[in-house]
Amino acid sequence: MSEQVHRARRWAAPLAAAVAAATATMVVNPVLGASASPQTHPRHGGAKNVIFINGDGMAAAHREAARLHLAGLDGQLEMDRLPASGQLTTSPHDPKSVITDSAAAATAWATGKKTYNGAISVDTDGKPLAYLGQQAKAAGKATGLVTTAQVTDASPAAFFSSTANRKAQDEIARQYIEVSKPDVILGGGEDWWLPKGTPGAFPDHPAEDPSEESQGTKGDLIGKAKSAGYRYVTSREQLAKARDGKLLGLFSNEEMFQQRPEGQGDVYNPVVDLATMTTKALGNLSRNKKGFFLFVEEEGIDEFAHNNNGTRLLQSLEQLEKAVKVARAYVAKHPDTLLVVTGDHECGGLTVEENDPNDESGTGVSAEDGPFAIKGSDKTFTLDWTTSGHTGVDVPVTASGPLAAKFSGKHPNTYVHTVLQQILTSRH
Repeated sequence: MSEQVHRARRWAAPLAAAVAAATATMVVNPVLGASASPQTHPRHGGAKNVIFINGDGMAAAHREAARLHLAGLDGQLEMDRLPASGQLTTSPHDPKSVITDSAAAATAWATGKKTYNGAISVDTDGKPLAYLGQQAKAAGKATGLVTTAQVTDASPAAFFSSTANRKAQDEIARQYIEVSKPDVILGGGEDWWLPKGTPGAFPDHPAEDPSEESQGTKGDLIGKAKSAGYRYVTSREQLAKARDGKLLGLFSNEEMFQQRPEGQGDVYNPVVDLATMTTKALGNLSRNKKGFFLFVEEEGIDEFAHNNNGTRLLQSLEQLEKAVKVARAYVAKHPDTLLVVTGDHECGGLTVEENDPNDESGTGVSAEDGPFAIKGSDKTFTLDWTTSGHTGVDVPVTASGPLAAKFSGKHPNTYVHTVLQQILTSRH
């Protein structure tokens, strides 16, 4: 064999390996095309960002009602277009109940530990647990929360604070500003950020709910937020004009709606809709080169299910759908983003039924509700409630992006933490 052949063979293997390695680090962006990127890390599947969306109180029947009403008999919801799907169980570790509340459910997501109802990221002994919002921040990621509830309500609170009692919403707000420091905070609940007798942009005792009033005990937390570098906004116009950077937006005294039975003062007309808040949050957070974590929640599903209010329930589900559409559009341009859509528990014991006057199941909390139109059809359906509280049925989970396939199958709700922490605690 000639020396030239020896040389050629000696260099061929290393060259092939180098080409293979270079190809492995190439990522194809559907918008920008192929571009070089850092090597994928198997632990987190190359994911950099997480968008986690909670339809509070939403289970399979709620999603099916939304599908019929918004997409039609043969239609498909945005949240159901995600390629991976599975189920989550929701039971807490509570000495008095086998049915979870939002606090225990969100704590399971945020910490990987089951706890008692009312607990915000503390264990069954009341001891603080590490939670994903703060861990993501420690890993260098931007963080944010968007909700139509109070920003200090149980579900977002579990990702960004720790307290033995979910009712301590002013303490939760204090921890946001002084401890976990999410970059974007958008939703309702101004009452908890200001001392009693000190109304802010939203007056005490409004006509739609005279019980609402400022009630904080931690001083002027809005002032403290401004001193910490947050821009404070209270309207759609102010939100639109807000520049990039730390952002606090409070758009109501309490929740961004009035949760009552149909025709009894029920209102769903947020100052800023969920999709708009989600769009703004993504714009701010995505500027962080190390990635971000965004929690998004539609609270109206749960609250109107508690009131067996099918009309407002469907409105809330529609707003959730629009937010999911925003998130899917972002993921389409940023394939290093994991998107997860689920619910923390079921509310209302809801079923979807045929319209049958001979099948009326009762009155009060067991009454039938409807009929409701099926999009693109002359047909209708009925909603049947069995309770005004939560139930223990599984909740669907759908996902897309890196690690999404891990949600296939049936898992406890703590499994959400198992998947998300692989991305959010990584410094790559």
